[in-house]
Amino acid sequence: MKILVTGSKGMVGTALINNLKNIRDGKNKTRPNIHIDEIYEYDLGDEDKLDAYCANCDFVFNLAGVNRPQNQEDFMKGNFGFASTLLETLKKHHNKAPIMLSSSTQASLSGRFGNSEYGKSKLAGEELFFKYAKENNTKAYVYRFPNLMGHSRPKYNSAVSTFCWAVANDEEFTVNDRNTELELLYIDDLVEGMFDLLEGKEKHCEFDGVDAILKDDGRYCVVPVTHKVTLGEIVDLLQEFKTQPVSLMMPKMPNGSFAKKLFSLYLSYLPKDKFKYQLKMNVDDRGSFTELVHTLDCGQVSINITKPGITKGNHWHNSKWEQFIVVAGHGLIQERNINTGEFVEFEVSGDKVEAVYMIPGWTHNIINLSKTENLVTVMTCNEIFNKDRPDTFFEVVK
Repeated sequence: MKILVTGSKGMVGTALINNLKNIRDGKNKTRPNIHIDEIYEYDLGDEDKLDAYCANCDFVFNLAGVNRPQNQEDFMKGNFGFASTLLETLKKHHNKAPIMLSSSTQASLSGRFGNSEYGKSKLAGEELFFKYAKENNTKAYVYRFPNLMGHSRPKYNSAVSTFCWAVANDEEFTVNDRNTELELLYIDDLVEGMFDLLEGKEKHCEFDGVDAILKDDGRYCVVPVTHKVTLGEIVDLLQEFKTQPVSLMMPKMPNGSFAKKLFSLYLSYLPKDKFKYQLKMNVDDRGSFTELVHTLDCGQVSINITKPGITKGNHWHNSKWEQFIVVAGHGLIQERNINTGEFVEFEVSGDKVEAVYMIPGWTHNIINLSKTENLVTVMTCNEIFNKDRPDTFFEVVK
């Protein structure tokens, strides 16, 4: 399959092309039914390339358009006008390749979009594509996208990108109304929707105002995974993300959640000098202990370094439990039940990485058996250490 992507330098075009290349080059094996031979990248202004691409392509993603012109009349020229050029060029070469159109919910011309010149130009483009498909016995897939969320230029046409950039770079920003709600489509979900389209698994819909209503025989297509969030919720999450290197607290980010996607987007705006941050190492003559990550519901992860011949631990917990995972060096873990006296020990080594539970009610320690090398242990604990309720009691194991 030879795929033409117009608007290739935009946010959506860039992300789509990068991921199409992953499939073409065999790096992404999750879509075995998609076979790509060539990807034609076209951006506005190079008509000679457009002619050659339209002669040879098997599928078209039309993402080209304008959304911030100097003059209002340029909306129609840049959106409807280019759509006309693209379709006429395909007709010139008798190419009946299926074509996807990136439109906008503003094309509904409902609610606050009632007088949108951008929406009018998008609606005109939609009707042009539907008419073209009918007259030329081919398929047109029209998507009315809501607000898109991906790495794009700040202070341009995405409030989310602007907020991410501002918070990541310690810049001032203004939220006019924290209660303003946005419907957001994340770029990765959009790309997966385009892969579904290539596999013939696209979702269809009709529109009730700006709301997409799934319908098997719907005139429009839709990527159904969107998130409705307020501006206040967005900036509050971003401020929480910003404190993570200091608090170590990793916000709750369930799989598929808006928070998980926003955190990934926020990180993409970090200046290079913030890629790295310091951790507090608690150092003494026995070695060091450094907390790495705190979580809201799964406790914390730390790294423990034990010097040669040193024993650490010799304490027990009522309810707290831990896992010790030696990743470098040679050591011995010992545990004793404080009630029954039962005893167990495990010889551990970075040459064979294993996890050992520290059981509640069992006093435990870890001993570095080497005379020359440090023992490095990753330690997980089911709760963040609370100095007011440490649930940690000294008692020698043996």
